[in-house]
Amino acid sequence: MKFGGTSVEDSAAFRNVARIVHTGAGARPVVVVSAIGGLTNALLSSVEIAIAGDARAATKSLDIYLERHVAIANDLLRDESCTSVESAVADARCEIRQLHKIIAAHPVTHPPLQDEIVAYGEQLSSQLLAAVLRENGLPARYVDARRCIKTDDNYGSAAPLPETQRATHVELVPLIEAGEIPVLGGFIGSTAKGVTTTLGRGGSDFTAALVGAALAAREIQVWTDVSGVLTADPRIVANARTIPVLSYQEAAELAYFGAKVLHPKTIQPAIERNIPVRVCNSRAPEERGTLIVAESEAAPQTVKAIAHKNGITTVQVSSARMLGAYGFLRALFEIFERHRTAVDVVTTSEVSVSLSLDDAGTLPMIVPELERLGAVELEERRTIISVIGEGLRNTPGIAARVFSTISDINVSMISVGASSINLTFMVDEPRAPEAIRRLHRVFFEAEASENRIDRAVEEVLA
Repeated sequence: MKFGGTSVEDSAAFRNVARIVHTGAGARPVVVVSAIGGLTNALLSSVEIAIAGDARAATKSLDIYLERHVAIANDLLRDESCTSVESAVADARCEIRQLHKIIAAHPVTHPPLQDEIVAYGEQLSSQLLAAVLRENGLPARYVDARRCIKTDDNYGSAAPLPETQRATHVELVPLIEAGEIPVLGGFIGSTAKGVTTTLGRGGSDFTAALVGAALAAREIQVWTDVSGVLTADPRIVANARTIPVLSYQEAAELAYFGAKVLHPKTIQPAIERNIPVRVCNSRAPEERGTLIVAESEAAPQTVKAIAHKNGITTVQVSSARMLGAYGFLRALFEIFERHRTAVDVVTTSEVSVSLSLDDAGTLPMIVPELERLGAVELEERRTIISVIGEGLRNTPGIAARVFSTISDINVSMISVGASSINLTFMVDEPRAPEAIRRLHRVFFEAEASENRIDRAVEEVLA
């Protein structure tokens, strides 16, 4: 059972999590928890303040978040347990202050120290949640996640190593067999030398999947603040609705192309062990949410969801040297590989290649190398929109329906057929909300209206 930051943002949220875990206690749960809402961003910002040379201000900027742990402890815990949490917060503040001082004295980027600082968010939330669960009569035990999740030394976005499975098994199975509920922080791990690492933003979902796979769990539950995976982003489409069942492949595509409910890497460990993943709403635990399994039926309208990703930069490289040549694409992608930069969507013609980047931070270094291959053009503030559903590639008319719906909106970099369940294209970022709302009306709201009319006709005829 993994709980995100909004599920542990205040005392009421912690109480709610305790009720949810209590309900599932008979299934021998393991609990994974994120840092309390907003703390991870604050910890990252504090590192920037320290790099600028002001260690005191860096630590001071965290006071409001650290005091939230103390306030929650005072609300929910008795004297001895409360004192223990207060002591853990005080120790964390002192240790973070020392790390800020080191960074301020040597004002360059310190990836290992940054991971060490950021990891305090999950360490504190998991210790606090374990105490709250015990206060509510549950046999919870805090476990340092760094003893379970073993990674490489790619600080800030570390990759788990095969040793993770054994380490997790050794740490958690004895506790589970003794009837205890392990509680560990998500997002964090450690290298073979014991140095703290983090799995990248949103990595708590990934932790839950890794732990679930290592233990051959019956189900991996991701508890968040929405009722499962929705047909579109509810901030854009007010009446987006929950998708009852998704396949692993559908969920992976949705996560990769912008659905915020799941971390893109979450699905892979579940696929490898064929473990269902359930996305639940911690604020409405009675709702069933979305179940993600190996296979799911195609929706009546084929399309199950519309995902999008803003802030995309497109890169076009044009060169007559491509014509009838081989090795050009290899040379191009080797440049991105050297700079450890991931590419989302790729389209090609006889003399040009267009590709999209989610993170354009390395482009100043990449562009000069690309210019040796051909003319380079960049376009910023673009949005990837993905229409996703099982059977999409084999259903006639889907592409025509999509593009006729947004015929007055300029579309580029169309990718269809690369995946059997995904039709992806690019639009200018300011036009994206309108495009998404139109597509949602056509594929979900119009269909719902037709069903209501059909039912009404049936009732009249009956």
